[in-house]
Amino acid sequence: MKISMTIDYSDNPRKAVERAQAMESAGVDLAWVAEAYSFDAVSTLGFLAAHTSTMELVSGILPIYSRTPTLIAMTAATLDSLSEGRFTLGLGASGPQVIEGWHGVPYNRPLGRTREVIEICRKVWKRERLEHDGRNYHMPLTPEHGGGGLGKPLKLINTPLREDIPIVVASIGEKNVELTAEMANGWLPVFFHPEKARDAWGAALDAGLAKRDPALGELEIIAGGLAAITETEEQAAELRNLARPSLALYIGGMGAKSKNFYNTLFQRYGYEAEAEQIQDLYLDGKKDEAAALIPDEFIAQTSLVGPAGFVQERIAAYAEAGVTSLTLNPVGADPLAVVSQIKEWAN
Repeated sequence: MKISMTIDYSDNPRKAVERAQAMESAGVDLAWVAEAYSFDAVSTLGFLAAHTSTMELVSGILPIYSRTPTLIAMTAATLDSLSEGRFTLGLGASGPQVIEGWHGVPYNRPLGRTREVIEICRKVWKRERLEHDGRNYHMPLTPEHGGGGLGKPLKLINTPLREDIPIVVASIGEKNVELTAEMANGWLPVFFHPEKARDAWGAALDAGLAKRDPALGELEIIAGGLAAITETEEQAAELRNLARPSLALYIGGMGAKSKNFYNTLFQRYGYEAEAEQIQDLYLDGKKDEAAALIPDEFIAQTSLVGPAGFVQERIAAYAEAGVTSLTLNPVGADPLAVVSQIKEWAN
């Protein structure tokens, strides 16, 4: 299994370089650079490409609404060239709070847009003359769709280092997961519970894989969570509590009462009553009470925090569930030593 870590979008680029270099020295295989309503991920990724040498660099994620499909393709080709073939394009739909609130564009048809963005990117990287007439994007833009009639099919001027830059998609909705399994090189789920993932996503994965082009190879799955190696279970329980505020934010407050993708996933895991209570408390401003309701079992099983034997059991559980890359958020006195140890166990 590969080991990946995230570079937080709150980090400034120079701090991100220091973190990335330390991660690379510790044996981390992939570094994710996040993007929300923050510093953009692309500039930081380009900076990291110049200051790292072996670690893969992944956009985690670029929202499909914030750039045109061709700009996404151009950006990926540039970053892949700068990193000498170490870039992976991470895409996702984000959510209406960010897309409509920050970018000011309608959050509509995320499934169809994701499909078309992937199709367009792969055409651009192959340097095909770009002609695309989908529901959401039209190249060239004809008068029928609001264009002036002067556009013509173009192809990328530069020759990309690779025409098959890997694409991973962050998805949790059943239809989005099905699309990911069909079209993407990798899948980035959130709150991945190895023992319950099949119940939540099995049918969607099977449906997508049945339509998958064999040339794409096997679907990579990138998942993990908080990581620490403790002496006792009591120490582990204390550290696992560090995950509660973030989980409560996503399950309770990331989205409207009627449209919260993370809350829906929590329900599909079998926590229907808890999902409703956590959301009600969080939206009522009772964030600590909401966090306290997240089941201990869920936090333990979606992390790699505990004595050595427990962590090794969790690594095996992730592997059994099909995870090919463990994403770690290490905590404790020496986080990178934790990463190095888990990497040794995972291989």
